[in-house]
Amino acid sequence: MDILKLATEWAKSEVFSTRFFILFGLLFIIASIGFWQLGKTDLAKSYIIPTLVAGIMLLIIGLGLFYTNKSRIVQFEKAYNENATAFVQSELDRTEKTLKEYDTIVFKAIPLIIIAAALILLFINSTMWRSISITTIAMLIVILLIDGTAHSRIENYHQQLLLISI
Repeated sequence: MDILKLATEWAKSEVFSTRFFILFGLLFIIASIGFWQLGKTDLAKSYIIPTLVAGIMLLIIGLGLFYTNKSRIVQFEKAYNENATAFVQSELDRTEKTLKEYDTIVFKAIPLIIIAAALILLFINSTMWRSISITTIAMLIVILLIDGTAHSRIENYHQQLLLISI
């Protein structure tokens, strides 16, 4: 398989995946507006800020990854045409580093944060802390779902790069 085509397909699928961060970010913001307009109870009103913050964070993540991966598509062709061997090595290094980051952040830190939020939910009986905890758990589950598929894709991409470089 052509290495440039492989890299470009991976980047395009990442661009598609990051749109889900943007979609969920917008959904959280819409929920925040809904709580603001329709919330009658203290608990409903306490969700306004946490869902707005979570929505903005997901939008920032999504837009940042979208533009990064979109520009990467153009950079791939340029780097490959300059030196194909160096391109493969740089991609191997980048994917290996990214896989390590996924293992640390996505599969260790995020579950620990979810556990901490769940403990706060259990032991602190404040409407604001409950809404923060529930919103945090919901946002992190979205991140886990999207990044879980992204991890699978980059792992597959990394394995294919290893096969090509041999």
